[in-house]
Amino acid sequence: MNDELQFQEQAEKFRERYQQIKDEIGKVIVGHDEIIHGVLTCMMIGGHCLLEGAPGLGKTLLVSTLSKALNLQSNRIQFTPDLMPADILGTNMVVETPEGGREFQFQKGPIFTQICLADEINRATPKTQSAMLETMQEGTVTVAGNCYVLDKPFFVLATQNPIEQEGTYPLPEAQLDRFLFKLVVGYSNREELATILDRTTKGISITPDTVMDGREIQEWQQLVRKVILADHLQDYIVRLNLATHPEGEFAPKVTNDYLRWGASPRGAQTVALASKVRALLAGRFNVSFEDIRRAYLPAMRHRVVPNFEAQAEGITSDQVLLEILDQVPQKLDD
Repeated sequence: MNDELQFQEQAEKFRERYQQIKDEIGKVIVGHDEIIHGVLTCMMIGGHCLLEGAPGLGKTLLVSTLSKALNLQSNRIQFTPDLMPADILGTNMVVETPEGGREFQFQKGPIFTQICLADEINRATPKTQSAMLETMQEGTVTVAGNCYVLDKPFFVLATQNPIEQEGTYPLPEAQLDRFLFKLVVGYSNREELATILDRTTKGISITPDTVMDGREIQEWQQLVRKVILADHLQDYIVRLNLATHPEGEFAPKVTNDYLRWGASPRGAQTVALASKVRALLAGRFNVSFEDIRRAYLPAMRHRVVPNFEAQAEGITSDQVLLEILDQVPQKLDD
């Protein structure tokens, strides 16, 4: 009983602190509540987030606001076709020693930070995009045989333009899989746009307060992993993941008709962890079916690959995944 009470108190404290961060970001960022929630969820899990949307929708402002509210270092990398891996990771430079000799010295690149905005990541070539793989998965950088550990927490917030735009290189599946969420940033509505104009054209300057630090974020990341995921709920996540595999045991007709490639185990891991965050925000220390359903789409939309038939008929991965959610039963009959 004491443990249950303690868990309840921790869940309440998590929800309170989470809301404080969201409120501070809301002072600066107008609207986009679901985007802010998705980004904060990725931070509380300890993963990375991919935002897709047109330029000028406030993605860069979101990163600078996050870094101030969380008291974390931040850097921005503008991805262009001529950007090289060394421009991101760093390189060995020849420097003169006090004794007059010369030696190689590693000059750290902009990836050595805590919140990294990889802006328009699909403007760079696949070679440069792939330079991010090790940093995102392991939190380390290896240059010339030397391994450098990045400060924690480390969070990549990448933005990409819609694939239909000219001059873009689709991200490799291996790198897409490293992002916990893919969030689609839409345009502001009438009221939100009016508020944006008021703030940006009338000399109003709003600075968020610092409400959390890196140490506390890491503590919450540990708490998220302690949330209870019952066996039958874990099985539901497993079946939702397997339902994306064409010709698989649990694949519904929509998967066989419209998907070429299904989600990896990372997809199931992300759904489980994101569901735990939602449970804590609801004041619970156990995951529900609704938590899983709400986390499914942002966690999976970038992990499945539509086939030619889907592209020809204009069927998106979101449409297929929503159909899978409808068709996969929450419980299997014994």
